[in-house]
Amino acid sequence: MFTGMLWYDNDRTTTLAAKVQRAAEYYRRKYGAAPDTCVVNPAMLSEPPLQAGATLAESQGAITVRASRAILPGHLWIGVEERLPMLAD
Repeated sequence: MFTGMLWYDNDRTTTLAAKVQRAAEYYRRKYGAAPDTCVVNPAMLSEPPLQAGATLAESQGAITVRASRAILPGHLWIGVEERLPMLAD
């Protein structure tokens, strides 16, 4: 993902899945597209059952959650994964 929306949610009482849902809803309203990727700090994946590479089922599609130390704790980088075109031989 090259571009996306950075979302801050440091509410310790809310699960990561709920945070991703909230960010996804806002993303859809703001940009008119459903996100399919969310990158978070690895420390945020400590709550079960989410792990790096997990996919959250959502009403508007699935969102893959990935981990990166480049993302600060409490932040979610959410957006649409770019697909590179396949080259013909």
